[in-house]
Amino acid sequence: MASRTRITALAAAVGLMAVTGCGAADMTRQASPYAAAEGAKTVTLSVQSWVGAQANVAVAQYLLEHELGYRVDTVQIDEVPAWDALSQGRVDAILEDWGHPEQEDRYVADKRTIAPGGDLGVTGHIGWFVPTYFAKAHPDVTDWKNLNKYADQLRTAESGGKGQLLDGSPSYVTNDKALVENLDLDYQVVFAGSEAAQITQIKQFAKEKKPFLTYWYKPQWLFEKVPMTEVKLPAYKEGCDADPKKVACAYPHTPLQKFLNARFADKGGKAAEFLRNFRWTTEQQNDVALMIADQKLSPQAAAEKWVKENEPTWRAWLPK
Repeated sequence: MASRTRITALAAAVGLMAVTGCGAADMTRQASPYAAAEGAKTVTLSVQSWVGAQANVAVAQYLLEHELGYRVDTVQIDEVPAWDALSQGRVDAILEDWGHPEQEDRYVADKRTIAPGGDLGVTGHIGWFVPTYFAKAHPDVTDWKNLNKYADQLRTAESGGKGQLLDGSPSYVTNDKALVENLDLDYQVVFAGSEAAQITQIKQFAKEKKPFLTYWYKPQWLFEKVPMTEVKLPAYKEGCDADPKKVACAYPHTPLQKFLNARFADKGGKAAEFLRNFRWTTEQQNDVALMIADQKLSPQAAAEKWVKENEPTWRAWLPK
């Protein structure tokens, strides 16, 4: 998407945050103390804070541990720092990337410290959404050209005299501030701070049947609880988002990708092969995400339940 950061349920590693400091030494050749080199039985996975990414990691972790005999460590880290950590070998894999062309150019094409891990099987899309009950009452709100007409109704205490465009975390990939400025919209981007906080706000608006405009993304389980309708932004065309300051188009539809540390990709044995094979559908990811976020199962319990019910799917991921 290029995108986000979400509900925190897995282990954090604060020390990783230092890897992007200005003037830091180039550590891109440093091997991870946990990297699954030949013969090692430990894998370290980067887990992004949004629940879809947690679902990926939970299922991968369960199968690596119970079917392949690995110990799996997980590290929560924001999207861009996760690329730095992956390049350094501090983590072995990122299972859901929404598109970071600068990092791909640097680490995959140039330094070759990161290797593509294949398609996750899920297509991501970021957009602006209003609740469907508001779209039914005001059908023209789904065209961005009419948003200023509704700015007063979408104003909040946090947005001052302007309409509110609710975003999640500033760490997500977002063009929203540029879009508001370049499309001359009478709106203020307000960050909830996290996916969890954004979901709480959206649910509260929906409970009170209040109108709202929010940055949101698919796949995401919340659509099943709060139906939302996308606002049509100017059509996306290849390269229209090349300059972050000049963006005036919609977000693309992005086939989500996996990436592996290059050394792990080469020496990681069955674990690396399994992660390359890991590929599921939007519906399958949402099934696990819904168990975690809505049914309040732990990621481990959700993964175990899904694995027991979907053996034909995951059997195909195991190394032959």
